[in-house]
Amino acid sequence: MQTPDKQLSDEQSREIAAIIREELARRRISRQTLAEQAKLSISTLEKALGGRRPFTLATTVRLEEALGVSLRKGADAPVVAVASNGNGDVAPDSLGAYSRRSMSWIAGAYVTLRPSFGEAGSIYAYRTEIAWDAMGSCYEFREAERQDAAYTQFGEVSVPNQSGHIYFVTNRNGQFRLITVSRPTIAGEMYGIINTLLAGRGSLLTPIAAPIAYVPMAGIAEPNYGRIAAGTPNYDLYRAHLQKIMDEPFAMFLQG
Repeated sequence: MQTPDKQLSDEQSREIAAIIREELARRRISRQTLAEQAKLSISTLEKALGGRRPFTLATTVRLEEALGVSLRKGADAPVVAVASNGNGDVAPDSLGAYSRRSMSWIAGAYVTLRPSFGEAGSIYAYRTEIAWDAMGSCYEFREAERQDAAYTQFGEVSVPNQSGHIYFVTNRNGQFRLITVSRPTIAGEMYGIINTLLAGRGSLLTPIAAPIAYVPMAGIAEPNYGRIAAGTPNYDLYRAHLQKIMDEPFAMFLQG
């Protein structure tokens, strides 16, 4: 008989994580929202979805109740099948009509770098994972290792032929965050601009734009995340990547 805190196997955990990711994409809800509905901490959910901690039976039951689907093989309720959008391995026209195969090089994990919004001179670092989403017939991105986990984002990857750039688009109930980056360099880095909202006091939100870099995990031996200040490990390397955006230039920032 299983106890409520029994850990599930690695294979079960991977299967459950895949179903949850599909449900999140289909319903267009954030991991934070699901964590709140399931009465879990966002840290617990992120670690389980990222494979850094196995699911427990108690956690799985809470998630099943929140989603209204079965997440376990052999459970009484069947797992809900998620239908594709009918495009197969080609993204919809609204995302550039690229094929899965033509963009396969983009899949993987990246160290993501931008200036810190809260501390001048520091750099904010987190991880971004890009993978094919069969349900949406497009590549999707998901952030992890964010110090401010409540602001973790995920969304769709758009690659139109006309501009030669890549767009990471987050759309939550009509509120957008847009990241525009270059095609990758020979080493796989992508450089560009993030346009988002800066959270201030109370409900104050201010539009803000900043340089952003996506560096393949293989390009950084021991990445560190969070707010990276001068003198800490990887600061000079991270700063060089951001400076490259200005020097090449991969993006331009104008003042009137």
